Amino acid sequence: MRIGIVCPYSWDVPGGVQFHIRDLAEHLIGLGHDVSVLAPADDDTPLPPYVVSAGRAVPVPYNGSVARLNFGFLSAARVRRWLHDGTFDVIHIHEPASPSLGLLSCWAAQGPIVATFHTSNPRSRAMIAAYPILQPALEKISARIAVSEYARRTLVEHLGGDAVVIPNGVDVGFFERAEPKAEWQNGTIGFIGRIDEPRKGLPVLMKALPAIFEACPDARLLVAGRGDEEEAVASLPAAMRSRVEFLGMVSDEDKARLLRSVDVYVAPNTGGESFGIILVEAMSAGAPVLASDLDAFAQVLDKGAAGELFANEDADALASAAIRLLGDPDRRRELRERGRAHVRRFDWSTVGADILAVYETVTDGAASVATDDRPGLRARLGLLTRD
Repeated sequence: MRIGIVCPYSWDVPGGVQFHIRDLAEHLIGLGHDVSVLAPADDDTPLPPYVVSAGRAVPVPYNGSVARLNFGFLSAARVRRWLHDGTFDVIHIHEPASPSLGLLSCWAAQGPIVATFHTSNPRSRAMIAAYPILQPALEKISARIAVSEYARRTLVEHLGGDAVVIPNGVDVGFFERAEPKAEWQNGTIGFIGRIDEPRKGLPVLMKALPAIFEACPDARLLVAGRGDEEEAVASLPAAMRSRVEFLGMVSDEDKARLLRSVDVYVAPNTGGESFGIILVEAMSAGAPVLASDLDAFAQVLDKGAAGELFANEDADALASAAIRLLGDPDRRRELRERGRAHVRRFDWSTVGADILAVYETVTDGAASVATDDRPGLRARLGLLTRD
């Protein structure tokens, strides 16, 4: 199958959507499909052979963050050329409602279109206001995917229609096979995310650290991500700052090793999350997870059965939970076992098969999946295809 995938966000700035698209493309290529990904990228960004650059992106405030998007006449021309040259059997557009390559591709594409919605934003006035502009493009979509129930709810409430929920995928085995790093073990708390993006929650964790460090004299924090490191620790007492180690941007291999090494992985995000791919990666690596009780995080963690939850933005609750976990190796062992069992449903072997079933539905009609042995998925897909 010839598959065209549209990435809305800049390829050179790591993020959950980009990682999802990259891993999906590589999974499909591994199965023998012909895949091309169109994405914004700076001229000097090294790109894998399956990625086509649509030119530089510009920073745009979006969903409580700053996204690097690509939009305009030049971008539209590049979209049309990519579509013409690709002669794809199916186009898979991510975030078609954002002012990005996704929307441009939705306007320009012909034939079967699958759209994935990642955004969870229950009060998006911009999305409601833009609906008349978006409607003609959205009506061309053959099938809709939401990465979580909360992304599906945002779609239904703001744009109408429905979607099948297929979560983000993870190569579970990649994280399982990672080798722990000795210097990252023994009393370590891990955090991975953009340091200077408040909704990733590092300020909440920093506020909790004095109590954690006082109760656990050997504890320390490892932070992986880009941002102003001095500003990040400015609120900490000076004597404690040496117990925070900044690793900067890390490779996929070192991210997996970090997650295999830490005693507790903390996700203190404060909002704007529709899924929580880092939680799945942490569980895959066997890290006990402690996360804020966002709805999306609670769903990924099986309502707290596969990881512990604390009250969102409550630094005292975070500190108490972290102190308890660091002092209870039996509880950490239990969370590792539960997380590893729970995470199997997010492996690409399952997620990729579900996405392919959507492709087959829109390219060949419902009859193409008539022999599929997952009747629940078939029933949901049957609601999403055009008459």
